[in-house]
Amino acid sequence: LKLDGMADAFAELQAQDGAADLGHAEWLGLLIDREDANRSTKRFQSRMRAARLRNGGAAIEDVDYRAPRQLDRDLFRRLADGTWIEKRQNLLITGPCGVGKTWLACALGQKACRDGQTVLYHRLPRLFAELELAHGDGRFPRLFRQLVRTDLLILDDWGPDRLAAQQRRDLMEIVEDRHGAGSIIVTSQLPVDAWHAVIDEPTLADAILDRLVHNAHRLALDGPSMRKTRA
Repeated sequence: LKLDGMADAFAELQAQDGAADLGHAEWLGLLIDREDANRSTKRFQSRMRAARLRNGGAAIEDVDYRAPRQLDRDLFRRLADGTWIEKRQNLLITGPCGVGKTWLACALGQKACRDGQTVLYHRLPRLFAELELAHGDGRFPRLFRQLVRTDLLILDDWGPDRLAAQQRRDLMEIVEDRHGAGSIIVTSQLPVDAWHAVIDEPTLADAILDRLVHNAHRLALDGPSMRKTRA
């Protein structure tokens, strides 16, 4: 019956001296609780595997608020409750190299997996390369569905290279289909004001940024590289 959690709990209870004093209802309640917890753990592990987070061990409980990077503690704690994902809002994390942009994005992704939401992580340069190949070998529709159907899409490392024509079109399609249907986290070393130039086509830039920015929270980080500090 695939009741692995219940079977494990039954074996553990049998080995305990006080198990004989438990009534049938108490036994059943403990077995059901273990089975429910076991299934929840397996679902979380499955969502984490599908998310492919770069920092799978990142967790909101481990965020270092003492690091000198101008992290807005109150805003991040509000983001950690996941309400913004339920409202299909976006998050833009900007700052210099090494201040923990990717780690924070992955911590929020891990929390979303714990909350029962689907997450997908991609480094944007590699995603564009994968999309280019997918256009040629017929995998594009399947990959596109994955990108637009997940509850939270993490696009890491935006810029600084200007986008090619196909990259602009692909990004526009992704942002358009996710607008109002799912949340996006974008991390970048560039300030948001510079993103228009990266897209490099005024009409598409206006359309993409209108959908990304107008309902987005922003974490603008600044400070020395945490990698160098810890080293």
